[in-house]
Amino acid sequence: MKILLLGSGAREHALARALASDPAITELVVAPGNPGTAAIATNLLIDPTAPQEVVELATQMGADLVVVGPEAPLVAGVADALREAGVPVFGPGAEAARLEGSKAFAKEVMEAAGVPTAEAAVCGTREELEAALDRFGAPHVVKEDGLAAGKGVVVTSDREAALAHGLACLDKEGGRVVVVEDFLDGPEVSLFCVCDGATVRPLAPAQDFKRLADGDAGPNTGGMGSYTPLTWAPEDLSERVVREVAQPVVDEMARRGTPFTGLLYCGLALTSKGLRVVEFNVRFGDPETQAVLARLTSSLPELLLACATGTLHDVEPPTWSEQAAVDVVLAAPGYPGTVTTGGVITGIEEAEAVEGVHVLHAGTGLSDDGDLVAMGGRVLSVVALGADVEQARQRAYEAVSRLHLDGAQYRTDIAADR
Repeated sequence: MKILLLGSGAREHALARALASDPAITELVVAPGNPGTAAIATNLLIDPTAPQEVVELATQMGADLVVVGPEAPLVAGVADALREAGVPVFGPGAEAARLEGSKAFAKEVMEAAGVPTAEAAVCGTREELEAALDRFGAPHVVKEDGLAAGKGVVVTSDREAALAHGLACLDKEGGRVVVVEDFLDGPEVSLFCVCDGATVRPLAPAQDFKRLADGDAGPNTGGMGSYTPLTWAPEDLSERVVREVAQPVVDEMARRGTPFTGLLYCGLALTSKGLRVVEFNVRFGDPETQAVLARLTSSLPELLLACATGTLHDVEPPTWSEQAAVDVVLAAPGYPGTVTTGGVITGIEEAEAVEGVHVLHAGTGLSDDGDLVAMGGRVLSVVALGADVEQARQRAYEAVSRLHLDGAQYRTDIAADR
């Protein structure tokens, strides 16, 4: 099987690693990829958000499947163009991708499907925004309507900070709206569900850590770490999410004539009032993917191809290692604000010498001298397997201690006390 994978982050490195390990794969191309994917696949420099470029590359290489990693190509209609060209693709079309591309649209679909979520108000003016903040009260939850790379949400008890974020979202483009929600208490869970437009299969639940600093302090980020399994979560959580959330949404999208094919990321809160949806994404989440795929023991290419070809009901559910996985993200100085790039990264071989550890590249590149350097906000994902979460955690942090990047940031409490 020949596969084209779109993207360049640690999520794509994790996907490439899981795809390349399958003996059925004869060719794996990652576009544009990163120095980590270059070691296990062929990197090609194209714009993954340009539908025609992607179709031309997929056709040229005779791809049996295209896997879309990031959200931007999906919202740009890359999956639609591939389907029109007759190329199987794992990822929803642009209309279905609005579940992530527009928070307001996602709320509309959830309401139509009877999916439990936070009460919300869609605001288009300052007056509406202020009224919503007063209506729901603190803590204030204010979400940018469009794509924001996981950093468009502010949760704060400071009304002025909430108002400032909401106004900044409204000012970004003409016609923009902002979503204000009721605060959901309780722990958050990420559950990925693969879908072929009708059938839904859950992957292993995980939990990520959005805030920059220990103790969930500091600004929101794209995610500073994750772990799986969640031994504290209800045993029937995955089945409940499929029954109460994912399947109703997939059925509603099919009813609208825009079937959802790909990965539906269900961001959930286990509140005092029951299960509630925090948000949907329409692709593998980062950093949860890095931990989840580390435990996958069945064939990822077979699973994704079945989704792309409408045959998911014919494939056995995915299987998982009994081991736990912990992912710790190493970020560049300044992240998630103004990032300092160009710092030299060392110690990856030493980190991977720790039992059960592999290091995934995110924002990395090569300097003119051939040094591995930081090129983005989140630089590396350090993933460790262990007999339980605590052992995996210890191994991950031992590996992190062997890495060096001047001014690097990472949390020291990923998966602590779990």
